[in-house]
Amino acid sequence: MIKIQIIGAQIACSEGLKDTWREVAAFAKSQLSVRFQSKVEVEYFDLFDEKCPSFPEDAQIPVVLIDGELFSSGGKIAIPRLRTYLDGKLTE
Repeated sequence: MIKIQIIGAQIACSEGLKDTWREVAAFAKSQLSVRFQSKVEVEYFDLFDEKCPSFPEDAQIPVVLIDGELFSSGGKIAIPRLRTYLDGKLTE
């Protein structure tokens, strides 16, 4: 099983706090679960959660870790890029 961990934080805006990264992580989980079923586990962590994995040095939110290794940092969570990577890993 491949473990994907997504680290984000709430975002302050004029309407208050938004939990956008948590929502995107949930969408990524649903999309990847359909394609890879039980071969992939996706977890979301708020940056300030006690159980949050170590935040890589010089990384920016959102952080995506795959099996503990940095996959992406900052910008957006690219689900097509994740699918391509996982397709390659799971067919090796």
